[in-house]
Amino acid sequence: MSDPVGHQGPAASGPAPAAGMPENVEYRVAHLQDRLAAEELGELGVRAEVRAGAIALTGTVPSAQCRETVLRLAREELAGLTVHADLVVAQTARPDHAEEL
Repeated sequence: MSDPVGHQGPAASGPAPAAGMPENVEYRVAHLQDRLAAEELGELGVRAEVRAGAIALTGTVPSAQCRETVLRLAREELAGLTVHADLVVAQTARPDHAEEL
């Protein structure tokens, strides 16, 4: 499931930025990952990568609130870039029935 965070500006993959793409995209992606790991989230289960002309956020988060925080940080750090989020919220509720073996 893709969840667009921003709809502005083209992005490119690879070491050289494409025309119209800010030169500091890789730096901004790395800074986002640093913030995810260092701030109140301590979130190491989310990856941010430049893919096919956009930034892809993938991984598993423990709660819907955590997912919203990750998306907020992505909007702050990657403003002006196209971001697609494929973040799965882990099911942490106990099972409603016994497992049959």
